[in-house]
Amino acid sequence: MTVSVRVQAEDFDISRETAALRKDNPRIGAIASFIGVVRDLNEGDSVAEMTLEHYPGMTEKSITAIITDAQGRWQVMDALVIHRIGTLKPLDQIVLVVVTSAHRGDAFAACEFIMDYLKTQAPFWKKEQTGKGARWVDARAADDAAVQRWQTKS
Repeated sequence: MTVSVRVQAEDFDISRETAALRKDNPRIGAIASFIGVVRDLNEGDSVAEMTLEHYPGMTEKSITAIITDAQGRWQVMDALVIHRIGTLKPLDQIVLVVVTSAHRGDAFAACEFIMDYLKTQAPFWKKEQTGKGARWVDARAADDAAVQRWQTKS
């Protein structure tokens, strides 16, 4: 079982990261992934850029705990989370979550669970630069609702 968490300013290559995660493991029957990107519009305003900040050390520990929780719920072989920090522009990649498993159901569920908890539990702060000035991005009720649905599932 491999758990890999990286918080970095540099972009990532999805194909290279996925290939490295599954390399030489014939037991893998499913790979599920999620890639988050910067949108050019949020809450009706154009977004010129987004700056992401985090709490070093605490962020990686928090994400590792989220992955460990997913491993306790589903048959996960390996999991990778890469989250970027710094200033990003629309179309830039923000986050990559990749989960490997023997079966697709476990891979899909674990990937979605990790991303839902990453949005609500990992210590990241986002500031958008819009035509109306800079603003911090508030938590969304939809993200909290997504996490709530996992509370009843084990």
